[in-house]
Amino acid sequence: MASDLSDSYQRVAGSVTRIRGIIATCVAVLAWFFLTCGAGSALAQDAPASPSGGQAVPRAPSGPADVTIGVYINDIQDIDFKTNSYIVDLYLWLRWNGKDLDPIKSVEFMNIFDPESQQKTVLFDVPKEMPDGSLYNVIRYQGRFAKKFRFEKYPFDRQLLDFVIEDSVSGEAAQRFVADSRALTINPKLTLPGFRIGRPAMAIESYTYPTDFGDLSMPNAESYSRVTLSVPITRPVFTLAIKTFVPILLIVLCATLVFFVNPHFVEGRIGLAITALLTLVAIQFTAAASLPDADYFTMLDKIYMLSYAFIIAALLRVVITSWQGREASTAEDTAVSHGDHRWGMVLLVIYAIAAALIAGWVLIQ
Repeated sequence: MASDLSDSYQRVAGSVTRIRGIIATCVAVLAWFFLTCGAGSALAQDAPASPSGGQAVPRAPSGPADVTIGVYINDIQDIDFKTNSYIVDLYLWLRWNGKDLDPIKSVEFMNIFDPESQQKTVLFDVPKEMPDGSLYNVIRYQGRFAKKFRFEKYPFDRQLLDFVIEDSVSGEAAQRFVADSRALTINPKLTLPGFRIGRPAMAIESYTYPTDFGDLSMPNAESYSRVTLSVPITRPVFTLAIKTFVPILLIVLCATLVFFVNPHFVEGRIGLAITALLTLVAIQFTAAASLPDADYFTMLDKIYMLSYAFIIAALLRVVITSWQGREASTAEDTAVSHGDHRWGMVLLVIYAIAAALIAGWVLIQ
Protein backbone atom coordinates (compact mmCIF):
# COMPACT_ATOMS: atom_id res chain seq x y z
CA MET A 1 0.00 0.00 0.00
CA ALA A 2 2.82 2.38 0.93
CA SER A 3 4.64 1.52 -2.27
CA ASP A 4 1.53 2.30 -4.33
CA LEU A 5 1.20 5.74 -2.72
CA SER A 6 4.87 6.46 -3.37
CA ASP A 7 4.50 5.56 -7.05
CA SER A 8 1.42 7.76 -7.40
CA TYR A 9 3.20 10.69 -5.78
CA GLN A 10 6.16 10.37 -8.12
CA ARG A 11 3.86 10.29 -11.17
CA VAL A 12 2.02 13.44 -10.01
CA ALA A 13 5.28 15.26 -9.30
CA GLY A 14 6.57 14.38 -12.76
CA SER A 15 3.38 15.61 -14.40
CA VAL A 16 3.58 18.92 -12.48
CA THR A 17 7.20 19.34 -13.57
CA ARG A 18 6.28 18.73 -17.22
CA ILE A 19 3.37 21.22 -17.00
CA ARG A 20 5.68 23.88 -15.47
CA GLY A 21 8.12 23.34 -18.31
CA ILE A 22 5.39 23.70 -20.90
CA ILE A 23 4.08 26.90 -19.23
CA ALA A 24 7.58 28.38 -19.06
CA THR A 25 8.14 27.59 -22.73
CA CYS A 26 4.83 29.23 -23.68
CA VAL A 27 5.63 32.34 -21.65
CA ALA A 28 9.05 32.61 -23.32
CA VAL A 29 7.52 32.25 -26.79
CA LEU A 30 4.85 34.87 -26.07
CA ALA A 31 7.46 37.28 -24.66
CA TRP A 32 9.60 36.87 -27.77
CA PHE A 33 6.58 37.41 -30.02
CA PHE A 34 5.48 40.62 -28.33
CA LEU A 35 9.00 42.04 -28.28
CA THR A 36 9.44 41.29 -31.97
CA CYS A 37 6.12 42.88 -32.93
CA GLY A 38 6.83 46.01 -30.86
CA ALA A 39 10.23 46.57 -32.43
CA GLY A 40 8.79 46.07 -35.92
CA SER A 41 6.04 48.63 -35.30
CA ALA A 42 8.55 51.21 -34.08
CA LEU A 43 10.71 50.70 -37.17
CA ALA A 44 7.64 50.94 -39.39
CA GLN A 45 6.70 54.28 -37.81
CA ASP A 46 10.21 55.70 -38.20
CA ALA A 47 10.69 54.57 -41.81
CA PRO A 48 8.73 56.28 -44.66
CA ALA A 49 6.08 54.18 -46.31
CA SER A 50 6.87 52.64 -49.65
CA PRO A 51 4.33 53.60 -52.31
CA SER A 52 4.45 50.06 -53.73
CA GLY A 53 4.01 48.33 -50.39
CA GLY A 54 7.51 46.89 -50.55
CA GLN A 55 10.66 47.96 -48.77
CA ALA A 56 10.60 51.61 -47.53
CA VAL A 57 12.78 54.10 -49.42
CA PRO A 58 14.27 57.37 -48.09
CA ARG A 59 12.16 60.54 -48.65
CA ALA A 60 13.46 62.98 -51.25
CA PRO A 61 14.29 66.48 -49.96
CA SER A 62 11.45 68.98 -50.43
CA GLY A 63 11.76 72.03 -52.72
CA PRO A 64 11.83 75.70 -51.77
CA ALA A 65 8.94 77.09 -49.78
CA ASP A 66 6.58 79.28 -51.81
CA VAL A 67 5.75 82.66 -50.29
CA THR A 68 2.84 84.46 -51.95
CA ILE A 69 3.41 88.21 -52.18
CA GLY A 70 1.19 91.18 -52.97
CA VAL A 71 1.54 94.97 -52.74
CA TYR A 72 -0.86 97.91 -52.53
CA ILE A 73 0.66 101.34 -53.28
CA ASN A 74 -1.21 103.91 -51.23
CA ASP A 75 0.72 107.09 -52.06
CA ILE A 76 3.79 108.47 -53.85
CA GLN A 77 5.22 111.81 -52.80
CA ASP A 78 8.14 114.18 -53.29
CA ILE A 79 9.88 112.88 -56.40
CA ASP A 80 13.29 114.54 -56.16
CA PHE A 81 15.27 114.09 -59.37
CA LYS A 82 18.17 116.03 -57.92
CA THR A 83 18.78 113.32 -55.30
CA ASN A 84 17.30 110.44 -57.35
CA SER A 85 14.77 109.59 -54.64
CA TYR A 86 11.03 109.49 -53.91
CA ILE A 87 8.75 108.81 -50.93
CA VAL A 88 6.28 105.92 -51.02
CA ASP A 89 3.58 104.64 -48.67
CA LEU A 90 2.64 101.01 -49.41
CA TYR A 91 1.23 97.82 -47.91
CA LEU A 92 2.95 94.48 -48.48
CA TRP A 93 1.33 91.15 -47.58
CA LEU A 94 2.76 87.64 -47.48
CA ARG A 95 1.13 84.19 -47.27
CA TRP A 96 3.03 81.00 -46.57
CA ASN A 97 2.70 77.47 -45.18
CA GLY A 98 4.52 76.14 -42.14
CA LYS A 99 4.78 77.57 -38.66
CA ASP A 100 8.54 77.13 -38.73
CA LEU A 101 8.70 79.85 -41.42
CA ASP A 102 8.12 83.57 -40.85
CA PRO A 103 9.29 85.59 -43.89
CA ILE A 104 7.62 88.74 -42.60
CA LYS A 105 10.61 89.19 -40.27
CA SER A 106 13.29 88.82 -42.94
CA VAL A 107 11.75 90.50 -45.99
CA GLU A 108 13.48 93.77 -46.90
CA PHE A 109 13.61 96.48 -49.55
CA MET A 110 16.93 96.68 -51.37
CA ASN A 111 16.76 100.24 -52.76
CA ILE A 112 15.95 102.37 -49.72
CA PHE A 113 17.42 105.88 -49.74
CA ASP A 114 17.87 106.65 -46.05
CA PRO A 115 17.59 103.69 -43.64
CA GLU A 116 16.96 105.94 -40.66
CA SER A 117 13.90 107.55 -42.22
CA GLN A 118 12.12 104.26 -42.97
CA GLN A 119 9.05 103.25 -40.99
CA LYS A 120 8.04 99.58 -40.99
CA THR A 121 4.85 98.51 -39.20
CA VAL A 122 3.80 94.85 -38.92
CA LEU A 123 0.00 94.77 -38.61
CA PHE A 124 -0.32 91.41 -36.79
CA ASP A 125 1.89 90.39 -33.87
CA VAL A 126 1.11 86.74 -34.66
CA PRO A 127 0.54 85.58 -38.26
CA LYS A 128 -3.14 85.16 -39.06
CA GLU A 129 -4.29 81.70 -40.15
CA MET A 130 -6.23 81.60 -43.42
CA PRO A 131 -9.09 79.21 -44.29
CA ASP A 132 -6.75 77.14 -46.48
CA GLY A 133 -4.34 76.65 -43.57
CA SER A 134 -1.74 79.14 -44.76
CA LEU A 135 -0.38 81.95 -42.57
CA TYR A 136 -0.85 85.62 -43.44
CA ASN A 137 0.66 88.93 -42.35
CA VAL A 138 0.87 92.51 -43.62
CA ILE A 139 3.53 95.23 -43.44
CA ARG A 140 2.91 98.93 -43.91
CA TYR A 141 6.09 100.52 -45.25
CA GLN A 142 6.72 104.26 -45.45
CA GLY A 143 10.00 105.72 -46.55
CA ARG A 144 12.19 107.23 -49.25
CA PHE A 145 13.46 104.99 -52.04
CA ALA A 146 16.30 105.50 -54.50
CA LYS A 147 16.56 105.00 -58.26
CA LYS A 148 19.23 106.27 -60.66
CA PHE A 149 17.17 108.13 -63.25
CA ARG A 150 18.22 108.70 -66.85
CA PHE A 151 17.41 111.99 -68.59
CA GLU A 152 18.58 111.60 -72.19
CA LYS A 153 15.03 112.31 -73.40
CA TYR A 154 14.23 115.07 -70.92
CA PRO A 155 11.72 116.74 -70.92
CA PHE A 156 9.93 113.92 -72.77
CA ASP A 157 11.46 111.21 -70.60
CA ARG A 158 9.66 108.19 -69.13
CA GLN A 159 10.76 107.14 -65.66
CA LEU A 160 10.17 104.03 -63.58
CA LEU A 161 9.74 104.22 -59.81
CA ASP A 162 11.13 100.88 -58.66
CA PHE A 163 10.83 98.99 -55.37
CA VAL A 164 13.10 95.94 -55.04
CA ILE A 165 12.19 93.24 -52.48
CA GLU A 166 14.25 90.27 -51.26
CA ASP A 167 14.48 87.96 -48.29
CA SER A 168 17.56 88.89 -46.29
CA VAL A 169 18.08 85.38 -44.86
CA SER A 170 16.73 82.64 -47.13
CA GLY A 171 18.13 82.02 -50.58
CA GLU A 172 16.14 80.79 -53.55
CA ALA A 173 16.92 77.18 -52.69
CA ALA A 174 14.99 77.57 -49.41
CA GLN A 175 12.35 80.17 -50.28
CA ARG A 176 10.94 81.83 -53.37
CA PHE A 177 8.31 84.49 -53.97
CA VAL A 178 5.14 83.81 -55.94
CA ALA A 179 2.84 86.59 -57.18
CA ASP A 180 -0.66 86.73 -55.70
CA SER A 181 -3.73 86.68 -57.95
CA ARG A 182 -3.90 90.48 -57.66
CA ALA A 183 -0.26 90.99 -56.91
CA LEU A 184 0.05 94.75 -57.46
CA THR A 185 -2.61 97.43 -57.16
CA ILE A 186 -2.39 101.19 -56.81
CA ASN A 187 -4.62 103.72 -55.13
CA PRO A 188 -7.06 104.87 -57.86
CA LYS A 189 -7.11 108.37 -56.33
CA LEU A 190 -3.35 108.71 -56.36
CA THR A 191 -2.10 111.72 -58.33
CA LEU A 192 1.34 113.16 -59.00
CA PRO A 193 1.37 116.87 -59.93
CA GLY A 194 3.25 117.30 -63.18
CA PHE A 195 3.21 113.59 -64.06
CA ARG A 196 0.92 110.93 -65.44
CA ILE A 197 0.97 107.52 -63.77
CA GLY A 198 1.03 104.43 -65.97
CA ARG A 199 0.06 100.85 -65.20
CA PRO A 200 2.30 99.34 -62.49
CA ALA A 201 3.99 95.97 -63.01
CA MET A 202 5.59 93.25 -60.87
CA ALA A 203 8.48 91.06 -61.97
CA ILE A 204 9.91 88.09 -60.03
CA GLU A 205 13.33 86.80 -61.01
CA SER A 206 16.31 84.93 -59.68
CA TYR A 207 19.17 87.24 -58.75
CA THR A 208 22.69 85.99 -58.08
CA TYR A 209 25.13 88.28 -56.32
CA PRO A 210 28.69 88.35 -57.68
CA THR A 211 30.01 87.43 -54.22
CA ASP A 212 29.49 84.82 -51.49
CA PHE A 213 29.71 87.52 -48.79
CA GLY A 214 32.56 85.58 -47.16
CA ASP A 215 30.36 82.57 -46.31
CA LEU A 216 32.71 79.55 -46.44
CA SER A 217 29.81 77.09 -46.22
CA MET A 218 28.61 78.17 -49.68
CA PRO A 219 30.80 76.82 -52.51
CA ASN A 220 29.19 79.22 -55.00
CA ALA A 221 27.37 82.53 -54.80
CA GLU A 222 23.77 81.96 -53.69
CA SER A 223 20.76 83.06 -55.72
CA TYR A 224 17.87 84.98 -54.16
CA SER A 225 14.28 85.37 -55.24
CA ARG A 226 13.89 89.06 -56.13
CA VAL A 227 10.65 90.99 -56.63
CA THR A 228 10.75 94.28 -58.58
CA LEU A 229 7.75 96.61 -58.53
CA SER A 230 7.71 99.31 -61.21
CA VAL A 231 5.43 102.34 -61.49
CA PRO A 232 5.90 104.21 -64.81
CA ILE A 233 5.48 107.99 -64.87
CA THR A 234 5.55 110.39 -67.80
CA ARG A 235 5.26 114.15 -68.20
CA PRO A 236 2.34 115.77 -70.09
CA VAL A 237 3.87 116.32 -73.53
CA PHE A 238 1.77 119.20 -74.84
CA THR A 239 1.82 121.29 -71.67
CA LEU A 240 5.50 120.73 -71.03
CA ALA A 241 6.42 121.49 -74.66
CA ILE A 242 4.73 124.87 -74.41
CA LYS A 243 6.33 125.73 -71.07
CA THR A 244 9.80 124.59 -72.14
CA PHE A 245 10.23 125.37 -75.83
CA VAL A 246 8.11 128.49 -76.34
CA PRO A 247 10.51 130.69 -74.26
CA ILE A 248 13.47 129.33 -76.25
CA LEU A 249 11.66 129.99 -79.52
CA LEU A 250 10.86 133.57 -78.47
CA ILE A 251 14.51 134.23 -77.64
CA VAL A 252 15.60 132.86 -81.01
CA LEU A 253 13.03 135.02 -82.80
CA CYS A 254 14.28 138.07 -80.91
CA ALA A 255 17.83 137.23 -81.97
CA THR A 256 16.56 136.98 -85.57
CA LEU A 257 15.50 140.64 -85.42
CA VAL A 258 19.15 141.72 -85.59
CA PHE A 259 18.98 140.89 -89.30
CA PHE A 260 16.17 143.43 -89.78
CA VAL A 261 17.76 146.38 -87.97
CA ASN A 262 19.48 149.04 -90.08
CA PRO A 263 23.14 148.07 -90.55
CA HIS A 264 24.20 151.51 -89.32
CA PHE A 265 22.96 150.72 -85.79
CA VAL A 266 25.74 148.29 -84.95
CA GLU A 267 25.57 148.87 -81.19
CA GLY A 268 21.84 148.20 -81.13
CA ARG A 269 22.18 145.02 -83.19
CA ILE A 270 24.99 143.66 -80.99
CA GLY A 271 23.12 144.61 -77.80
CA LEU A 272 20.01 142.76 -78.99
CA ALA A 273 21.98 139.59 -79.73
CA ILE A 274 23.91 139.74 -76.43
CA THR A 275 20.66 140.24 -74.49
CA ALA A 276 19.15 137.18 -76.18
CA LEU A 277 22.27 135.15 -75.37
CA LEU A 278 22.26 136.08 -71.67
CA THR A 279 18.54 135.43 -71.39
CA LEU A 280 19.01 131.98 -72.89
CA VAL A 281 21.79 131.18 -70.41
CA ALA A 282 19.60 132.23 -67.48
CA ILE A 283 16.71 130.07 -68.67
CA GLN A 284 18.97 127.05 -69.08
CA PHE A 285 20.33 127.38 -65.54
CA THR A 286 16.78 127.58 -64.23
CA ALA A 287 15.69 124.48 -66.17
CA ALA A 288 18.72 122.47 -65.03
CA ALA A 289 18.30 123.35 -61.35
CA SER A 290 15.92 120.43 -60.73
CA LEU A 291 18.11 117.83 -62.47
CA PRO A 292 21.21 116.04 -61.18
CA ASP A 293 24.63 116.58 -62.71
CA ALA A 294 25.11 114.15 -65.57
CA ASP A 295 27.94 113.15 -67.90
CA TYR A 296 25.69 113.27 -70.97
CA PHE A 297 23.50 115.80 -72.78
CA THR A 298 19.75 115.74 -72.42
CA MET A 299 17.53 116.54 -75.37
CA LEU A 300 16.87 119.97 -73.86
CA ASP A 301 20.63 120.59 -73.56
CA LYS A 302 21.04 119.90 -77.26
CA ILE A 303 18.26 122.36 -78.11
CA TYR A 304 19.97 124.99 -75.96
CA MET A 305 23.31 124.35 -77.70
CA LEU A 306 21.63 124.73 -81.08
CA SER A 307 20.09 128.03 -79.92
CA TYR A 308 23.50 129.25 -78.76
CA ALA A 309 24.92 128.44 -82.19
CA PHE A 310 22.12 130.43 -83.83
CA ILE A 311 22.78 133.53 -81.72
CA ILE A 312 26.55 133.29 -82.23
CA ALA A 313 26.02 133.07 -86.00
CA ALA A 314 23.84 136.19 -85.83
CA LEU A 315 26.57 138.02 -83.90
CA LEU A 316 29.19 136.99 -86.46
CA ARG A 317 27.01 138.38 -89.25
CA VAL A 318 26.61 141.67 -87.40
CA VAL A 319 30.37 141.96 -86.81
CA ILE A 320 31.17 141.21 -90.45
CA THR A 321 28.71 143.79 -91.78
CA SER A 322 29.86 146.39 -89.25
CA TRP A 323 33.09 146.85 -91.24
CA GLN A 324 30.98 148.44 -94.00
CA GLY A 325 31.26 151.78 -92.24
CA ARG A 326 28.84 154.61 -91.78
CA GLU A 327 29.89 156.27 -95.06
CA ALA A 328 28.52 153.46 -97.18
CA SER A 329 26.21 154.44 -100.01
CA THR A 330 22.51 153.82 -99.99
CA ALA A 331 22.88 151.05 -102.54
CA GLU A 332 25.44 149.30 -100.34
CA ASP A 333 23.19 149.64 -97.30
CA THR A 334 20.34 148.12 -99.25
CA ALA A 335 22.53 145.22 -100.37
CA VAL A 336 23.65 144.59 -96.77
CA SER A 337 20.07 144.71 -95.52
CA HIS A 338 18.93 142.25 -98.18
CA GLY A 339 21.87 139.98 -97.28
CA ASP A 340 20.93 140.17 -93.59
CA HIS A 341 17.36 139.22 -94.42
CA ARG A 342 18.51 136.19 -96.38
CA TRP A 343 20.92 135.22 -93.58
CA GLY A 344 18.17 135.48 -90.99
CA MET A 345 15.72 133.34 -92.94
CA VAL A 346 18.31 130.69 -93.84
CA LEU A 347 19.56 130.43 -90.26
CA LEU A 348 16.00 130.19 -88.97
CA VAL A 349 15.17 127.35 -91.37
CA ILE A 350 18.37 125.52 -90.50
CA TYR A 351 17.61 125.96 -86.79
CA ALA A 352 14.09 124.54 -87.17
CA ILE A 353 15.29 121.52 -89.18
CA ALA A 354 18.14 120.80 -86.75
CA ALA A 355 15.83 121.08 -83.73
CA ALA A 356 13.34 118.66 -85.32
CA LEU A 357 16.13 116.18 -86.12
CA ILE A 358 17.48 116.34 -82.56
CA ALA A 359 14.05 115.76 -81.03
CA GLY A 360 13.20 112.94 -83.45
CA TRP A 361 16.55 111.17 -83.04
CA VAL A 362 16.38 111.25 -79.24
CA LEU A 363 12.76 110.14 -79.01
CA ILE A 364 13.04 107.17 -81.39
CA GLN A 365 16.07 105.70 -79.59
